Amino acid sequence: MHNRKKANSPKTTTYHKGASKAKSKKGKAKSAGKSGSLLRFLGSERMIQVYGMIFMICSLLLFVSIVSHIINYETDMQYINKYPEADKSGNIAGAIGAYLAYFFVYYFFGVFSIGFALIFFLIGLKLAFDKTPLRIMKTSITTILTMAWLAMMAGFFVYNSSFKYIAGLFGEFTAAGIWEDTGPFVSILIAVLSFFAIGIVCYNLSIKSVGRGALFVFAGLGNGFSWMFQKMREQRAMQKVKKTTKTKRSKDKVDTELPGLYIENRNELQNEYDTNRIHFDLDNPTENPLKSEKEDDEVPFDIVNEVKVDLPEMEFPYPEDENPEDELADDNNGDENPENVVEIYLEEYDPRADLSTYQLPSEELLKDYSVKEVDAAVMRAELVENKNKIETTLRHFNIQIKSISATVGPTVTLYEIVPAEGVRISKIKNLEDDIALNLAALGIRIIAPIPGKGTIGIEVPNKNPKIVSMREIIDSEKFKNNKFDLPIGLGKTISNEAFVVDLAKMPHMLMAGATGQGKSVGLNAIIASLLYTKHPAELKFVMIDPKKVEFSLYSMIENHYLAKLPDMEEPIITDTKKVIRTLRSLCQEMDDRYDLLKMAKTRNIKEYNAKFKERKLNPLNGHRYLPYIVLLIDEFGDLIMTAGREVEMPIARLAQLARAIGIHLIIATQRPSVNIITGTIKANFPARIAFRVSSKIDSRTILDGNGADQLIGKGDMLISTGSDLIRLQCAFVDTPEVEEIVRHIENQQAYPEAFLLPEVPDDEKGKREDDDDDPGSDNIDDLFMDAASLIVQTQQGSTSLIQRKLSLGYNRAGRIMDQLEKYKIVGPQEGSKARKVLVKTNEELREIFVRLGIL
Repeated sequence: MHNRKKANSPKTTTYHKGASKAKSKKGKAKSAGKSGSLLRFLGSERMIQVYGMIFMICSLLLFVSIVSHIINYETDMQYINKYPEADKSGNIAGAIGAYLAYFFVYYFFGVFSIGFALIFFLIGLKLAFDKTPLRIMKTSITTILTMAWLAMMAGFFVYNSSFKYIAGLFGEFTAAGIWEDTGPFVSILIAVLSFFAIGIVCYNLSIKSVGRGALFVFAGLGNGFSWMFQKMREQRAMQKVKKTTKTKRSKDKVDTELPGLYIENRNELQNEYDTNRIHFDLDNPTENPLKSEKEDDEVPFDIVNEVKVDLPEMEFPYPEDENPEDELADDNNGDENPENVVEIYLEEYDPRADLSTYQLPSEELLKDYSVKEVDAAVMRAELVENKNKIETTLRHFNIQIKSISATVGPTVTLYEIVPAEGVRISKIKNLEDDIALNLAALGIRIIAPIPGKGTIGIEVPNKNPKIVSMREIIDSEKFKNNKFDLPIGLGKTISNEAFVVDLAKMPHMLMAGATGQGKSVGLNAIIASLLYTKHPAELKFVMIDPKKVEFSLYSMIENHYLAKLPDMEEPIITDTKKVIRTLRSLCQEMDDRYDLLKMAKTRNIKEYNAKFKERKLNPLNGHRYLPYIVLLIDEFGDLIMTAGREVEMPIARLAQLARAIGIHLIIATQRPSVNIITGTIKANFPARIAFRVSSKIDSRTILDGNGADQLIGKGDMLISTGSDLIRLQCAFVDTPEVEEIVRHIENQQAYPEAFLLPEVPDDEKGKREDDDDDPGSDNIDDLFMDAASLIVQTQQGSTSLIQRKLSLGYNRAGRIMDQLEKYKIVGPQEGSKARKVLVKTNEELREIFVRLGIL
């Protein structure tokens, strides 16, 4: 027995070990099986059917919520905005329905977002029953396009009215952008064409069917919106909230205990924000000064200086379109002298308040260059002589004309010719040199035909040209009575009319001309025009002057009108490195301003500043009054030669985006070649001024046409604002006049410092171009990665390749090549041969970047 037990004991031990291993494996398999079964359960057919039912229920909830939101819009919005009197939502689906409908209606396609309910329902139907009467993808795309079109149409109908939410954010911004950029005719054309496109592509309709449907759809939209507006107005009228309470105190007690209440809240954190005064007068009921006229939905959006007075955002006891005096009258039962009338006085913010004593320059500071009129007989003799010479020249070439008339300008006379029937315009155009020879005059230009007229124009310089003084332009009725945001008086036309344009509408200007032809005078005329019309709080200049002498006079008005970086001592920027930093700072200012516009829900600087003046934007949230900024660059060609792409790229970005936030560019150069005025710059500078240039090629570069090479100089110029080309005599403003204007401004109260642009990181590291720079320095060039990638991709270790591809100077390209050698990307120099590329793949290059800490 003893031996048997002893023999069996090892087997018993082995059995227990095997059982524990099997049990652990069984536990692991059991846990894995649980997770797998959960995933299988969530993806099972039953759960997919549950998901489908959830989608259908959500679609029904969305449909009911939006319909109820449309009907009870006022109550829902009071609840969402947490008005004290709105303790619960008026939506059938309750608070969830109110917020759900608000989200879809406001942030998408307005009331037409109800189409999302159809999309969700079809998805649920597919998941629950694995079949739908409609194809989900096609129906979804068709529904979204239809909602987008209807929202856009609604945006056209409710544009600039108090019912913008009907179109949603998409409809409002799409319609506003199309309407402002193209005008009403093109907007209607876009709406009709898009309707036809959706009908034909999405609904497979014929053009005839879509055309018939368009009449009913547009008529139905008009009637539908009219009915909707009427219902909403009726609802608002029925839901007036009575906020004024009758007092039980006698008038005597009110007079003795509460004669009046005056609250003053001075915002110490915002110096430029004036005192808010709220005055409650309980004894003297007068007309509410904040009562604004009801906005007319039919008022065109482009009315200049349209003044809108809205109620403040701080406390708002009744809807904005109601008359508080009507409610007071209701509560007082016709009492003509109620005892508890509440009046609110809220002053608008005045940006000029900090320099309230500032006086704009007067016309007396400018000289009058007008001379005694030329004897009429002499002038007539000159006109008749030129007319006879033109007729003789044309007759020599068998060209008959019906009539000829003359319009005398300050420096050029326009002779308008009506050719006989059958005469080709090209025959007269080809006689330009012959006419100039017979008249013995330079600067003759033939306009064939004159736009908008059935005549051919021949511009001939006057023998006794007249100087157009800046004082004449400033004194002109056209300049004094303009309603422009940034008015510029450039000079006089051939018909002796002052030519005044709005820089804010241009919105940028490109100026070119040979040396001594009037560029600098033109820039001074532009600056003087703005100084004569804009307060220092409303306008700032950023002046870049590589020549160092053109804008030096304006440094005396640094604290009034100039803007600069915080660490710059000189307000006029002359150093190329500082120019690059300033341009990058302006780009940062542009981005900051767009963020402010986004927060304020406005589309341009004019709307934003109007809201800020009406105190609808809180300075504690970062809001501030935004002055216009005009960037002036003289000798742009010199900057392109020294800095290249580092200057061109921020200029192009500002030109593309800065219009809406009030940053406008004026660039001047004396070399309008294609490598200076590139296609990117030309595309974003629709307004171009050309003084006399030396060749037809330069004329075509700046104006996209001939003419600038035929000007007579001394301020004679052509301006192109699109398709029109207008000849002007630039207004003359001399250096002593500029000194007088600047001295007048300098002697007045100024801000403590210049307008400071945002600080930007200093890019000096890696950008020095000195030949003695240490290539072993740890300051890696900003374009090091680009250059390394270029070298590895092309497998060519060439400095000239870096120069060409990255638009760099030789010194900087050589320094980058030395850094590439230091970090073993290229080998050492081998005479005139290209360096050997040591790194063969992008993976190896990436490892080097990681090791250097630049990736």
